[in-house]
Amino acid sequence: MTVPVVVLAGGGPRAAGLLERLGANASVFGGPLEVHVVDPFPAGAGRVWRHEQSGLLRMNSMAEDVTVFTDDSVVCEGPIVPGPSLAEWAAGPALSEVDLDSEVRAELLALTPRSFPSRRVQSAYLKWFLGVAAASLPEGSVVRVHPHRVVGLDGDSAERQRVRLDGVDEPIVADVVVLTLGHLDNEIDPEHAALAAYAAEHGLTYLPPDYTADTDLSAVPAGEDIVVRGMGLAFVDLFVLLAEGRGGVFERVDGTLVYRPSGREPRLHVGSRRGVPYHSKTGYKLQGVPPEPPKFFHAEEILALPGDLQFRSQLWPSMARDIAYSYYRELFTGHPSRVTTDWETFSARFGELDWYSDGMRELVARSVPADEDRLDFERLDRPIAGVVFDDSAALQEYLRGYVEADVARRSDTAYSADLGAFFGLLGVYGQLPGVLASGRLRGDNGWWHGFFSYQASGPPPERLEELLALSRAGIVTFLGADVWVRAEDGVFLAGGASVPGHVVRARGLIEARLPEHSLDRTADPLLRSLRDAGEVFDAEGQVRVAADDCRVLDASGVPHARRFAIGPYTNNKAYAAFARPRTNAPAFRQNDLVARAVLKFLS
Repeated sequence: MTVPVVVLAGGGPRAAGLLERLGANASVFGGPLEVHVVDPFPAGAGRVWRHEQSGLLRMNSMAEDVTVFTDDSVVCEGPIVPGPSLAEWAAGPALSEVDLDSEVRAELLALTPRSFPSRRVQSAYLKWFLGVAAASLPEGSVVRVHPHRVVGLDGDSAERQRVRLDGVDEPIVADVVVLTLGHLDNEIDPEHAALAAYAAEHGLTYLPPDYTADTDLSAVPAGEDIVVRGMGLAFVDLFVLLAEGRGGVFERVDGTLVYRPSGREPRLHVGSRRGVPYHSKTGYKLQGVPPEPPKFFHAEEILALPGDLQFRSQLWPSMARDIAYSYYRELFTGHPSRVTTDWETFSARFGELDWYSDGMRELVARSVPADEDRLDFERLDRPIAGVVFDDSAALQEYLRGYVEADVARRSDTAYSADLGAFFGLLGVYGQLPGVLASGRLRGDNGWWHGFFSYQASGPPPERLEELLALSRAGIVTFLGADVWVRAEDGVFLAGGASVPGHVVRARGLIEARLPEHSLDRTADPLLRSLRDAGEVFDAEGQVRVAADDCRVLDASGVPHARRFAIGPYTNNKAYAAFARPRTNAPAFRQNDLVARAVLKFLS
């Protein structure tokens, strides 16, 4: 009997999740498979979660909030196969099945469900999961791992695919190929290339957008003033590696975290559009009723609308309504003393009103007395917009107070309505992949993903305490909102709207953000070859795939029967490869859909 061959081009968490779904849905096909996992980085963990990175770098999720397994919240055709969350795995017998170095083993032994683990711990969990996924395939199946990169792919829909690997003479001949490439690099764009050339001409330091864990930070000189654009998670990794990573020490003195410099740190001047760091992750559980699926925002209703879909006018109002509904449900059911009516009365009236209507504003005003308990998305999005300070010292004091208040609020169960909003964000987030895949969405321009990340994907509270300590030690100085940078006078000049007239002269500039994948500038050799041959279709910089099964579309919009693609470089994004338990995660649903389409084709 000929065993069908499947190649997964990319071996990170999405590949492992797809492999698990192939095993779970094996009854559709009913026979063994030969699966080749191709990735230069460790299979299972991939590039982002590989063990070989600094042990200082952590996840931004608690151990109990990370799972790679489906549960009964996941809406999919395939069977649900539960398994342990990261916290449960760390406390269970499966831990003995993985080779661990002494540091990771010690961390796992000390891990609690509410710990924020290192990425090395997640790497071990993903390595174990890949083994579980491989073992779930039908008897007689084999999984082969190739520490290479796929560089080329030949074959039309009617013939088997020839998969070419770097440094390997003979291609793998496959019946189906799934691109599970993960996050990808770009060739430097003209703006960043010009800044790099300017830096080289004047003996300055310039680091373009990159994955911080991969960046050569030895190029950043100690004691120099360095401008940093971006205050998200890439910035958090950056200050960790340039401070504690260079020998500095954090100590708690009379309850306050203090930073003891090593003398090898640069001086970081950081700003962004918002001018504030991402919100701290919450450190508590819901106090009221459990979360519910979205009530107002549904992808199928949006997709039933004719023509192009306008984000601000057609999507955001119902998305905002759902997030607010989840927020107020937690406020009313978890903290009834802070409202003037009961949830049943409030929610009934809420369901009749548009989010931005006068009636909604009146309902909230009479039902929620405290301004700090009222949800205002525009204030949340731009908390210091229009706020002007006399000098930089005043801005530093204000922003330290802002961050301290954020950490306190996200650690106090009195404000668990913020966690309600978090679940609302997750709910509407899970409805978006189908809308994105339709190719009809207009007018977002990246705002939604930035807002979601800022509100829901922030760092552990300990990281913001460290940021405060670095600010007090003079290692980090805030530039504020609407930051600007100019390459001028042989240096980098920087300032912002928060302190008009204040200008920093710096001998370095770091772009603290991930590169945004663009198909026309992709550095991935496989995508470059497919693009140049007209075998992938550019959808605003992303690889266009069919909305129903993620088959790759060629330049004519025709799906290739034997090629599939999933991941953030496609227009059908499901983003996170693993998820918080019981949130009907988009990646799990998409993995199941693609696995079933692959198996159906092979049957």
